[in-house]
Amino acid sequence: MARAPIDFDPMSAPEFATLTSDDLVTGEAVALDLPPAGLGVRMVSSLIDVCLTIVLLFVVLLVFVVAALQADGAIFHIAIIGTLITVFLVYPTAIETLTQGRSVGKLAMGLRTVRDDAGPISAQHAFVRSLIAVVEIWAFTGAPAFICALISPRGKRLGDYAAGTYVVRERVRLRLAPPPQMPPPLAGWARTADLTALPTGLALAVRQYLSRLPSLDPASRQRIGLDLAGRVSVHVAPAPPPGTPPEAFLAAVIAARRERDAARLAREAELRRRLTRRR
Repeated sequence: MARAPIDFDPMSAPEFATLTSDDLVTGEAVALDLPPAGLGVRMVSSLIDVCLTIVLLFVVLLVFVVAALQADGAIFHIAIIGTLITVFLVYPTAIETLTQGRSVGKLAMGLRTVRDDAGPISAQHAFVRSLIAVVEIWAFTGAPAFICALISPRGKRLGDYAAGTYVVRERVRLRLAPPPQMPPPLAGWARTADLTALPTGLALAVRQYLSRLPSLDPASRQRIGLDLAGRVSVHVAPAPPPGTPPEAFLAAVIAARRERDAARLAREAELRRRLTRRR
């Protein structure tokens, strides 16, 4: 008989790092960290963008001024205002929207602007960042942006706080921990057990627990293992053999789910291949 769930949140245990919005979670409940870009590489990226913007400003200003030379003073002033709006608002908003957060400088340095939840930015996010940049970067020569990024844990400038974004490094190697292996004594039980899908948060907590077993002291290892096993047992029937250690039970459940998912995907791929071949 399945055990009743224990009123315990494993993600709140001090031995576990809580998920932040820097994390993406894969289908196997593996947290992938999107590391914030460092201040140095952001400064280089910004310097590239500033240089390109100044060049663009002179080019667009030249075009608008030449076009308005024969017009009256009002048209000339409109041309100046149009130039500033185009260079400082339209251009950065358009390029970051079309490239999903990559300006020319960020593209050169392997950076990208993302939302606080690690998703791609929209035109609204890009516009707010560009609008605040007029003040913190151009009006005050970047001093507010530098100070804010220096003290921010994610290197955010004021525009990032206003838009709900931050800049991440894309060119990083993702090193995933090896998946839990099936304990041989539980292989027979796992083949016949009825396993339902685990909630994402619970599956992630189990993966974190199993990956950090060597670093946990015996008391925490036993306490957290029993709490997690109590929650996972609600999704498993029948219960594992008596005397099964909680870490072995959890590893068996995760490994069995992975094996069954892999088999299901293989069957679906084979079915698609057969249907395609018949056509």
